Amino acid sequence: MTPPKRLIVFDVDGTLVDSQRDIVAAMEMAFDQVSIAAPARCDILSIVGLSLDVAMERLAPDVHTATWSELVQGYKDAYVVLRTQRGVAESSPLYPGAGQTLSRLRENPENILGIATGKSKRGLDKLLVGHSLQNVFVTCQVADFHPSKPHPAMLLAAMGQTGIGPEHTVMVGDTSFDMEMAKAAGARSIGVSWGYHGAAQLVGADRVVDSFATLDAALSEVLGETA
Repeated sequence: MTPPKRLIVFDVDGTLVDSQRDIVAAMEMAFDQVSIAAPARCDILSIVGLSLDVAMERLAPDVHTATWSELVQGYKDAYVVLRTQRGVAESSPLYPGAGQTLSRLRENPENILGIATGKSKRGLDKLLVGHSLQNVFVTCQVADFHPSKPHPAMLLAAMGQTGIGPEHTVMVGDTSFDMEMAKAAGARSIGVSWGYHGAAQLVGADRVVDSFATLDAALSEVLGETA
């Protein structure tokens, strides 16, 4: 009997790449442009993974709605400038072991790899090309077309696109938003401790891993198959 396909969906920022330097810098630039004091670094990192419109509402709850739109556009513009100045490899470097793990998982024909991210399609495309990952993922779900995490829309779309059910789907991410999204979609979840929320906040995860070296074993455990 042929083993079922497995859908392994990755978050991006804080999971595959460490983009915190440019995220914080771009956010500070966006707030400076509207003459509002920028949030603390920890507050900025706490919203990574959310769509930008939702993130700005959380970071600046007391401003006019038009200012939220200005902040969103200011952030996007600043991030593009920073990424152009530094290049993708420096702006958003892969975490140690990320590239090798993706290559290894992709070699197994039973694995289908996907992405669910708060990034825009433009931003994700630039990142994937910059790291030569554009042919790795079968399904890529981005903020342009879905409600913000933790709404399950991204995972539901990924499952629908690949034809893989929630019992064979796992979300790999660094934030509580990823874990909540997986639960809402009926999928399994693996939290990574090296990201922006930290292991203590990943209370809904089926497993939490401390390095990519232990991800394969965690996938096997939560999916009940050899990953």
